[in-house]
Amino acid sequence: MKKARASKQQFDGDRDTMRPEYDFSGGVRGVTAARYAEGTNVVVVDPQVADVSPNTVAVNEALRALAPLLREKRAANSRTKRSTRRAEKTARG
Repeated sequence: MKKARASKQQFDGDRDTMRPEYDFSGGVRGVTAARYAEGTNVVVVDPQVADVSPNTVAVNEALRALAPLLREKRAANSRTKRSTRRAEKTARG
């Protein structure tokens, strides 16, 4: 015959679970926020844009749809700048 185990205490959401050895009384709010932001891609969306894209999924879908156009425009601009530089060198040279 097996011995009955003593049941563990049930989690009580209202009970304070902070241990006495944890002391945050000298803590400073936001002290590492700037360092954290440097290592992440946090983008703040304007309220007007937030109306249209209320969550991360919607923002990512919109940017994925727009990304090919932006890449094409960037490539076209870089081709134009390079061809202009070559023309200037030829005219001088």
